[in-house]
Amino acid sequence: MEQPPPEQSTKQVDVYRDTWVRFLGYANEVGEAFRALVPVSMVWASYAVATAYVSADAVDKGKKAAAAHGDNPGKTTRVAVAVVDTFVWQALASVAIPGFTINRVCAASLYLLGRTTRWPLPVRKWTTTAIGLSTIPFIITPIDRSVDFLLDSSLRKLYGEGEKHE
Repeated sequence: MEQPPPEQSTKQVDVYRDTWVRFLGYANEVGEAFRALVPVSMVWASYAVATAYVSADAVDKGKKAAAAHGDNPGKTTRVAVAVVDTFVWQALASVAIPGFTINRVCAASLYLLGRTTRWPLPVRKWTTTAIGLSTIPFIITPIDRSVDFLLDSSLRKLYGEGEKHE
């Protein structure tokens, strides 16, 4: 008996959300986790990588909106909304808030380890980096949901429902 062909997914792969490329958005968090061990220029370079990712995703969503709306009236507005929504969401959820969060977690960790242990400074710095890196998976979902709520409650009201960065 022949097996039926597997169902084909009609959803297109989003390079910025469904592939390894999405991990570039975490570059600044990794940079912040390593701040105690690397020159500050490397931390700033990690922000440049994350910002390039955010910008590329916003441009991609703008191109997709342009293609989806063809020559329909309001196309320019819909493209602008797609770009702005994606850029603001990504800038907050992928760069600003997680970068700040990891920075503070690591600063607090280094401070507390200095006050509560007699570990040598290199051990404290590596421990701080490990704490920062291990924090990343736990902050992603709460930050994403919070940014969704923030934008749904503010900016997205200006251009209506259904224009999210998805």
